This record gives sequence, C-alpha cells and structure tokens, in this order.
Amino acid sequence: MTPEFAVAFVMGIGAIGPAIGIGMIVSSGLNAIGRNPEAANKVQTNMILGVAFAEAIAIYALVVALILKFV
Repeated sequence: MTPEFAVAFVMGIGAIGPAIGIGMIVSSGLNAIGRNPEAANKVQTNMILGVAFAEAIAIYALVVALILKFV
C-alpha cells in the first residue's frame, strides 16, 4: 500500500461518518423546529453544537492523514 493511498483511504473513511452524522443532526433539528417553532433557538444552539462535535472527528481524520503523509 502506497502512502498516498493510505492518506486517501484515511480521509475517505474519516469523512463518511461525520458527513452522515451532520446530515442526521441537521435533519432532526429541522424536523424539531418544524414541529415546535417556539423552541427554535434552543434546538438551533444544540444542533450547531452537535455539528461542531461531529466535524471535530473529521478534523481528527485530517490530522491522522497529515501525520501519515509527512512522517
């Protein structure tokens, strides 16, 4: 396995999970806001926090890919 393939594989697999998670978070948040518009501020705050945590996992995959590439 070449290093370039390993980097691409890590980023590919490492981006699929957060992408699905972010989609599910936003979908559920929008459904909740649609059902109860008065709670939009609380739902939106929690939704953005969840998206940030899911995006952190993709950043960890990027760090691992960079370590594989340059070390």
